[in-house]
Amino acid sequence: MKFHTAVLHAGKTELEKYGATLPPVYQSSAFEQQSAESLAGIFENKAPGYCYTRVANPTVTAFEMRITKLEGGIASVACASGMAAITNAFLNILQSGDEIVTSASLYGGTIDLFRNLGAFGIQTIFVENNNWEAFEGAIGEHTKLIFAETIGNPGLDVTDIERLAELAHSHGLPLIVDNTTATSYLIRPLELGADIVINSSSKYINGNSSAISGILTDSGHFKWTREKYPVLGEYLKYGPMAYISRMRATVFRNFGACLSPQNAFLNLMGLETLALRMEHQCENALGLAVWIREHYPELSVNFPGLESSPWHEIARKQLENGYGAILTLRAGSKERAFTFIDNLKLALQVSNIGDTKTLVIHPASTISLHSTQKQKEEAGIYNDLIRVSVGIEDLEDLIGDFQQAIESMEKQ
Repeated sequence: MKFHTAVLHAGKTELEKYGATLPPVYQSSAFEQQSAESLAGIFENKAPGYCYTRVANPTVTAFEMRITKLEGGIASVACASGMAAITNAFLNILQSGDEIVTSASLYGGTIDLFRNLGAFGIQTIFVENNNWEAFEGAIGEHTKLIFAETIGNPGLDVTDIERLAELAHSHGLPLIVDNTTATSYLIRPLELGADIVINSSSKYINGNSSAISGILTDSGHFKWTREKYPVLGEYLKYGPMAYISRMRATVFRNFGACLSPQNAFLNLMGLETLALRMEHQCENALGLAVWIREHYPELSVNFPGLESSPWHEIARKQLENGYGAILTLRAGSKERAFTFIDNLKLALQVSNIGDTKTLVIHPASTISLHSTQKQKEEAGIYNDLIRVSVGIEDLEDLIGDFQQAIESMEKQ
């Protein structure tokens, strides 16, 4: 199926018995079985079925199957948030003494997570994105995975996934990619060599800020070994499903960060219009970025779709259907940035991205507040930086709103 069809039909295995055109919300914490033997079989992972929503739920399964098809993987696990998905993805293979090598251009919450992992003996080495010598130099005997974002948030650097995957695999390491800012509409990292892809589905997949959620998808291609990944040892008998099998049986089940069936349903509803929304948002973002560059070059607009972007060529090579829907601009000072934000009338001051409405935020004082100064600089975050998640409004109205906010900033 092509993408517009897949968001509506992919992943369905059977008709809903009453003919519902959307998967029903199975708002139940537990599920009855016909016999003690049947329930025991489900608990032992020896029989299909549902026993407890913390472990699995039919509505959540429908969402997982749809995302699996869209990302081109073999299986997905949906979690309570994007951060829960990242945490599960890492801790499924890591233990004390292991190391992560990652691009330094990351969402602030992910950087905070790496700091937390340090308390459990898991260290992280940050390197400049697409700096191949730096990646090579950072990989050591304790490195167990490489991580990056397809489009850095809010740095907007575009990872060369194909090349990074080749580098990771040459060292026998999996590449885990956060695809939140691009979604499978713009790029499918698994097709370029990534091994596991993560989406904070609270963003573009949901589309209207109505549900917190995250999901990870396994390609099934990475060759896990008992020597390098001992925690996967007893699950290697499942072949390509080894990674997901261990997660289902241990980390995901025991940490309890499961996705609620209601939020899975809201994501499935939002997912149906993902392609339509992303198409318009990407067009709007490009149009707004071009307008700012032409009329206010001193604001240093950053957007991968502009030829002036250092990552334009990588974006042009890898991304399909657009260059994303996030842009940043620099106001000259924190005070000017706040004035600009406060004078916007259409854009909402919200820390989310991917909403149908345009959202604006000052990253240094919000999502990256807890990062060190060095981490902020490496992630491209400055005191005067403004991040804009462009929505589906009419471009002319957005331009008019930005123009009056810029003029108000200049006057004040």
